[in-house]
Parts: sequence; C-alpha cells; structure tokens
Amino acid sequence: MPHPLSLLLQRHSTPSRQLGEPGPSGDELEALLQAAIRVPDHGKLVPFRLVLLRGDAKRSFGERLAQLSLRVNPDMPESKREKDRTRYDFAPLVVAVVAHVDASSKVPVIEQELSAGCVAYNLLLGAQALGYGAQWLTGWAAYNREAAGILGLADNEHVIGFVHIGTPQIEVPDRERPDLDDVLRVWTP
Repeated sequence: MPHPLSLLLQRHSTPSRQLGEPGPSGDELEALLQAAIRVPDHGKLVPFRLVLLRGDAKRSFGERLAQLSLRVNPDMPESKREKDRTRYDFAPLVVAVVAHVDASSKVPVIEQELSAGCVAYNLLLGAQALGYGAQWLTGWAAYNREAAGILGLADNEHVIGFVHIGTPQIEVPDRERPDLDDVLRVWTP
C-alpha cells in the first residue's frame, strides 16, 4: 500500500521543453481544473483566473511576445527572439494562472496572490496524479503589463505563472531537496 503522502513526497517538475503529447483534454482536463481551483480563499474572493493556451494559440502568444521583446530591445540577438517565440510550443497545454486582486478588500493582497499560487501548485500536483508532467514557469512575460494585455488581463490582474502540462519525454531525475533539519525549528518562549 503506498504511503498516503507519496504523491507529495515524489513531486517534481518536468522541464517544459521535455513535455509533449498527449496532454489532458476533455473530462480529464475539466477534472484537473476543478481540482486546481479548490484552494484556500480568505473572504471567498476567488482571486484567480485561468487562461488556457493550446494549439495555434500557444504559437501566436509566443509570436506576440517575441515582437514585444524585440520592440523593447531592438538589439536582441536572434537566439533570444527565437526562445521567446517558441517557449510555449512544447507542452500541449499551458495554463496561465492569473491573480485577480481586489485591492479594496480587507483581505491582504498577498493572501489573494497566495491563493492564486495555490491554484498553480494544485495544477502541478493534479497533473502528476493523472500521470502527466508539469512545470511552473514565470519569465519576463509574467511581469510585463503589455504581455498581460496580450492575454486580455485587467489592470487588477497579473500572471502568477505559466503551468506547462504534458507527457514527459524523458525520465526526470529528482533534484537534491533541503534537509528538514536545516529548515525547521521549534519555537519556544
């Protein structure tokens, strides 16, 4: 019988460039997204949105980002433009997890952003539970207002991360993890 925490104890990321077809779709995708949005949400604000990038939309988004980065930096080498153009091409599904912040709420902004971050993390765990690989990435586009505009985000919204989901094309070795004793202390008065 597997340990009840085995999914968490085995969680790891698969590099986005090593994710290929197939990816979740249909009922499986809907179940993954439903599970992802079951997160702590102080004040029931629902401070998150999801934007799915699939198929030609991924390529179009990458093209627009490459144009934006070239406009900002006209001397950018072709290799960097190509990286911007193709960074969303590998995994069959990319989910932009968006923080939808209500600055007037009594709930602190950081709590709203952490709720959206939990959505991204649930996507990682859910993808792994379904047998897929996933990676949570940001990159400059997650922090750029014009890139947010390309995604159609409102002024009170920003990208928490792009979660790339697909089938691992390689066996991913686990990385070294912190020793619990190095990060844990017991508070005493």
